[in-house]
Amino acid sequence: AGVSSPRADAEQLAAHLLGVPRTRLALVPLAEPAVLEAYRKMVDQRAKRIPLQYITGVASVGDVDVEVGPGVFVPRPETELLFAWALSFLQAHCRHAPVVLDLCTGSGALALAIAHARPDAVVHAVERDARALDWARRNAEHRAQAGDTPVSVHAGDAGDPTLLRELDGRVDVVVCNPPYLPLDAELEPEVAEYDPPQALFGGADGLDVIRTIVGNLGRWLSAGGGVAIEHDDANGAGVAQLLHDHGGFTDIMEHPDLAEKPRYVTALRSAF
Repeated sequence: AGVSSPRADAEQLAAHLLGVPRTRLALVPLAEPAVLEAYRKMVDQRAKRIPLQYITGVASVGDVDVEVGPGVFVPRPETELLFAWALSFLQAHCRHAPVVLDLCTGSGALALAIAHARPDAVVHAVERDARALDWARRNAEHRAQAGDTPVSVHAGDAGDPTLLRELDGRVDVVVCNPPYLPLDAELEPEVAEYDPPQALFGGADGLDVIRTIVGNLGRWLSAGGGVAIEHDDANGAGVAQLLHDHGGFTDIMEHPDLAEKPRYVTALRSAF
């Protein structure tokens, strides 16, 4: 069917259906016929290139599971890199209760994972799309009910120069997984047919949304604050150049993903 990781996906579907970790599948007794039939239906759906996370209804970042479905972008493994970088930065630079801002939050997964890992953090998440915003707010409510520090979810455009003025100069870390694909990008069926286009495409070169966001970063970040922006694998140098040209940033660095492709750029806000 062209699925890139058929065995791993089959195991994840079985683990989800049986309510056990993948690592414990071999210990599960033979399933009842009704369970096997349900499993066959899930495998058939995946063979039709329906995203794994749409079948299970769940996606994960860090130690947090969030609900996903039609109208919201499914978090990718690459976003774990932004999560890990943010936690490492906070550990190294923030001895106080940090303020974190997640732009283009989608399902809210990244913001909620950070809030779970750092209960002392004050986390804000921004999303402009109404359907994605519904998912983010619902996921935030579920995580708060589960005992995590509540995340503030805001409706707004991350490039709006008036957005969240009350956070000017107060944010320790900004993370952003924006729409960043060029318009001519070739897409797998799972992406082309199910992810919302407004969460995917960033204009002709993939940088349109990032261009609007860079102008806001300087006013939100405190001196020494950090930012991490995920991008298309062709645009590492382009994002780094945008930050350099805007001014006010130091330690601008490009980082690879798990496949060694350029995937995100980090920078620090220079002292005022």
